[in-house]
Order: sequence, then structure tokens, then C-alpha cells
Amino acid sequence: MSSAAEQEAERGLGRPAPQEEGHRELNGHRRGPGGPRPRVWPGAPTPLGARFRVGPDGVAGTNFALWAGGAESVELCLFDAVGAETRLALVELTHEIWHGFVPGVRPGQRFGYRVHGRWDPWTGARWNPSKLLLDPYARAVDGDFALPPQVYGHVRDWPQQQVADTVRDDRDSAPYVPKGVVVHDDDDWADDRRPKTPWADSVIYELHVRGFTKRHPGIPEELRGTYAGLAHPAALDHLVSLGVTAVELLPVHQFAHEDHLLRRGLRNYWGYNSIGYFAPHAAYSASGTAGQQVGEFKRMVRALHAAGIEVILDVVYNHTAEAGERGPTLSLRGIDNKGYYRLQSDARRYADYTGCGNTLHVVRPQVLRLITDSLRYWVTEMGVDGFRFDLAAALARSMHDVDMLSPFLAVIAQDPVLRRVKLIAEPWDVGRGGYQVGAFPPLWTEWNDRYRDAVRDFWRGALPDVRDLGYRLSGSSDLYAWGGRRPYASINFVTAHDGFTLRDLVSYERKHNDANGEGNRDGTDDNRSWNCGVEGETDDPRVNALRRRQLRNLLTTLLVSTGVPMLVAGDEMGRTQGGNNNAYCQDGEVGWVDWSLLDEPGPRGLLQLARRLVALRHRHPVLRRRAFFSGRAQRADGLRDLAWFTARGAEMTERDWYAPTATLGLYLSGRDIPGRDARGAPVVDDSFLIVLHAGSRPTRFVLPGPPWGEGYEVVVDTSTEDQSQVPGREHRGGVEMGVGARSVQVLRVTS
Repeated sequence: MSSAAEQEAERGLGRPAPQEEGHRELNGHRRGPGGPRPRVWPGAPTPLGARFRVGPDGVAGTNFALWAGGAESVELCLFDAVGAETRLALVELTHEIWHGFVPGVRPGQRFGYRVHGRWDPWTGARWNPSKLLLDPYARAVDGDFALPPQVYGHVRDWPQQQVADTVRDDRDSAPYVPKGVVVHDDDDWADDRRPKTPWADSVIYELHVRGFTKRHPGIPEELRGTYAGLAHPAALDHLVSLGVTAVELLPVHQFAHEDHLLRRGLRNYWGYNSIGYFAPHAAYSASGTAGQQVGEFKRMVRALHAAGIEVILDVVYNHTAEAGERGPTLSLRGIDNKGYYRLQSDARRYADYTGCGNTLHVVRPQVLRLITDSLRYWVTEMGVDGFRFDLAAALARSMHDVDMLSPFLAVIAQDPVLRRVKLIAEPWDVGRGGYQVGAFPPLWTEWNDRYRDAVRDFWRGALPDVRDLGYRLSGSSDLYAWGGRRPYASINFVTAHDGFTLRDLVSYERKHNDANGEGNRDGTDDNRSWNCGVEGETDDPRVNALRRRQLRNLLTTLLVSTGVPMLVAGDEMGRTQGGNNNAYCQDGEVGWVDWSLLDEPGPRGLLQLARRLVALRHRHPVLRRRAFFSGRAQRADGLRDLAWFTARGAEMTERDWYAPTATLGLYLSGRDIPGRDARGAPVVDDSFLIVLHAGSRPTRFVLPGPPWGEGYEVVVDTSTEDQSQVPGREHRGGVEMGVGARSVQVLRVTS
């Protein structure tokens, strides 16, 4: 290095921290002018975080404990109502945990930390006491992350950008960052009744707390976009009438908005940018952010439980909002960068298996403890029923490779709390070897993107044959029939928050993401969609009728498939994002559910079909199997628990599976369901024949005769707009039945 700037960067030296106005040193403590000097008693190293309790001699106060393994010293910073700061040195150090008990500190107190240590980015050391840090265990957060230059540990606008991350910025960040809030845990959940819905009986509904409630006309305006809004009877009525058993909430951990979005006047809407793993996101609170958000979240969970609905959180433990080496210093980076993050051999750089700039080093005990403590907290103290793990393969990595015997998976498997809740993996990350669909161990379910792709391809006429579709419709035994796993290991979905909505899937073939400000480069190009002949919205009645039929086809296929179906909020009424398949920054009408759709007959009809299909699923255990099909005859008459038919009414041969076809019949026998009910009696149900026809012209289908069925009653026919006219149509076995172009018929065997 030759320039003065580069020499300064190489030495790792920064300007001395200035004395902030309104503060002064006092016997090792720094406090605002006036007022008594707080005392710090030794306290305890456990539990981590800020815990209000009764201390020695019956004195009430708060115990503060922070793991900061390589730090030289730690200051606890307390803030009053006007923002004046009092700094208290934590001098007790036990097993790399800095701790102290402060008498008189009560719930509602705002706080943060300043952590002292070396500034040497070349070795991964990025301590900078000028930066106020959020406690990783903070249970409530007050304020928002605006990301001005002062919150960066390095000089963000250093002239030599190639070394900017190595030049320390000594400006105080405290005025610009949120603070943790002390919260009193006084809730024993004695009056709560968890639904405890078995996996096989589950129907998941993925929703965004803000987006689901923001435009709902039945929710009071002051509650829209909040936890209280989701707990409102108007929101609950929709969920209950639809019949879903669980809501899967997009991230509600405290998160921050990325700098590149703020510069474009946008915000992170989805929330996959966590910074506080114990704190419910404060912006979704209607009651306040000084700890009130915790109680509001708990009341929301209680209300959902009372309605028979479980709460699953989408959690992001693979990375944090601090991003790469040029990201802000908000929490973990300033506490112990090397202790929390995976670094490359060049320790200035971060190992990035997430595409978000950093990856948490889950192999390290303190990181594993942070994650599992957080998970247990949300179960035991916040009442949730399960988790969907974003980029779960990143959590399953040992030192480098994905390892299904990794410490994270091993700890979950033996934890007495966590092994009993619902666990869903997004079974991939962006690193080498990160695609792990079908590989997670028992106890885990997985988002099955192979189901999504096969169903989309069939209905757009792009499947070369139906081999893969057969596996997907019947529970994906090729992926999950090992190690004691069951069909409900497959979370079946056609759409998710990421990608086209169901309506956009049949209206667009290309992404239209210009509103995101990234030149339409973001979002996938592999949409597997079909626009029915016209790109985007149209007034053509034939195109719109076809699109409505395709919506019915996709919805029906999903809800009669073996496995656990996942619906996305708004898909049941034909919600659109205008072709945006990456609406992560669209906190507005693009991203919010449009409830005015229900003023139109088409969306109302789709919702009615969704309700009918979910109710059908709940009534019939043959659609909710707890074991894989055997495909073998159980009795002398030759009838099997699962059979496949061609349009000619003949059972499919090996050659049929490899041949292109647009028509497929799936027979589910209710006579041969393995297992027994709660009283030990055999489970017996009706049998069903499901006929899927993706051809552009109507066809004929020969209904299988005995032993399969002497008669059939049509339950659902997607070729008909008005489903109320469908039930009651009957056919005899062995005769031809007309099947409309691009349609599904669900038939119940009557004799």
C-alpha cells in the first residue's frame, strides 16, 4: 500500500472516539448530566439477554448477559425517554459471557451495548465501540433501521472503496439505531389451547401479517397491517371459513431494510433480513413498540389458537441484516464478528451461502445456542407451533458441505421442546451442493419444489411424460419413503410468496419486475407459466374464461394430492401482482391482498371452490394418508390402494408412463387405508377417481368398472364455472364420460 489512506487502513487505525455532547466519564461509568449513578452488581451469566427479576435482598432490577467471546470490555448503555445515554461497564466475565445486574432497571427500559476490542479486519476483528449494538437476545426493539453512514463500522464513503471496509468509522451510531427494550415475562399460557393438528391433517396458509390485513375492509383501519389486525374476527372468519389449519407467517423477527432499497425509496416488505431473533417486528404492532408488541403478538397467537389455527413462523437463521463486509454494524458483527459469522480464508470476506452477504456459523456453540434459544423462546413463551426454515441447507452445513448429521440437525432432533413442533425446511441454499430436496431426516418436512414444477408443467402442456407427475400426486415416495418418513414430509405447493401468484401463473410468461428498480434483472426466469395466449391483463372473454379454468385446475390438483398442501394468501380469490415474481420490496398494493376482488363473481367462485376442496380433504382420510401407497392388491378381487388409468379405462403399463399424454386417471381406494383411528378401529373411507386432462380439446374417459367401481358421482368438475351445479351427476362404471378441455374431475365411487 502506498497512499496515506491505504497505510492507515493497513494499520487498522481510526480516529479516536469523540466525547459525545451530554455525556461524561464518572468512575468508569459514562452517564448523562445529573441523576444518581446506577450501580452494577455481579448478576449471573445465564440466561442470556436482559431479564427483569428480583435480585439480592429482594431488590427488583434487570440482569444483563452478553456473549462476546473475543471482546476486551463491554459497556451496557441505558437510554432515557429523551435519548440521554448512561454507560455502565460490565466487569463480570464468565465463560466468555459479560454480565451484571442493575437494580431499579424495569420493563420498558431501552438499552444497547458498546463492545471494545481490536479493529483488524484482515483477521476478522471488527470491534468498534462507537457503534451501539442491539442485544441478540432483545425481546423487543424500539425504533427503525435507517442505515445512515454513522451506523457502519467502517467509513462507507472512503475514497478508495477497495479498502473502505478496513477504515474504522468512529462516529457515534446511537442516535440512528433502534434500541432493545427490557420486557417482563409474566405469561404462563395457562388459558391457551394449542390445536396440535396432526401433520397429515394440516392445510397450510402462507400469509404476510401486514399484506393480509392492510386492505381488509372488515378490520378497523387502526389495526390494519398489524398482529392485532390478524387477530380480528374479520381476519379469523376468512381463515376458518376457508378451512386452513395453520398460518405460516412470513418473517416476523425484527428485520432491517437494505441500503440499496432505501436509496430507491423502497423497503424490505417480505422481511427476510433479520436482526433480532427474539423480537416481534415492531412495525407490525398497533399497540406500541416499548414492549407492547410482545403482548400483542401473544394475543394474536391466542386468537388463532382459539379458532383452531396453528401458527408457524418463517424464520431466517441463515444470515442477518448486517450483509457482507461493506454492510452496517448493527449487532453480531460488532459483538464478535469471527464468533458469529462464517469467514473465508481471507478473513476480511464472508462465506456467503445465502446470497445475502453473510452466513451464520451454526457449527459454533454460541451461534447454535442463539438459534435454539430463540426457537425455544418462540414456542414456550410466544406460543407458536412450528417453523419454516429459510434456506435450511445453510443451517445444515458443517464446516463447508451440507451434512445431515450436522450439529444443528442433531440438536433439534434431541431437544425435548423443538422435536415436538412442526419443522419445515426450505431444503436448499445458493452454495455448492445446496440443493437437498428429499434429504432432510425424519421429524422434518420439506417444501417440495419438484411438486410445484411437475404440476405447473403438466397444466401448461410441457411434461414429456407423466412419470414425475405420478410421484408428485401420490406423495413423492421417491423422495421421502426412507428412514420412517411419511407422505406428509412433502409440503406441496404450486405457488409461494416467491414467484408468480396463482393468477399471474396463468396470465404471464415473463416477469415484470421493473417496479423493483433493478432493471427487471431480479427474480427467476424459470416461471413454468402459461399466459393462455395473451401476456398480462386482457378484456378477451375467452382468454379470461380459460384462465379461470386453469386456476380451478391448479387449485384442485393441489388440494387432492397426497402430502400437505400449502396455499398462499389471496390465491384463493385470484390475487395478482401484475406479473412481478419477486415482490420482496413491494410494500403497497402490489404486495397486499386485494379484498375488493370478492366483489367480482369470478374470484368469489374460486373462493367457494377452495372452501369446498379443503372441506372435502378434511372429510376424507383417503386424501390425507399417513403412509405411502403400496400399489399392491390387498384382497382377492385385485383392487389396489392406488391405481392409474389411461383415458381408455385400462390400467397404465410401463410404456404408458414413458409416453406423452395429456390425460391421466388416479384411483384412490378408501378400503385399504393403513393405520387405525384413535379407538383402534380400521380407517375406512370412500374411494375416489381423479381425472386430469390438460389437452386443449374435450376428450372421453372410460370409467373403470368392477372391482374399481360400479358407479361414480362427480364431486368437482373444473370445466364448470358454477360448482354448485356439479354434485349429483352420476355415471356407471365401464362407460365413457365426457371430460372438458383442460379440466379436472373428482369422482366419488358410489358402489
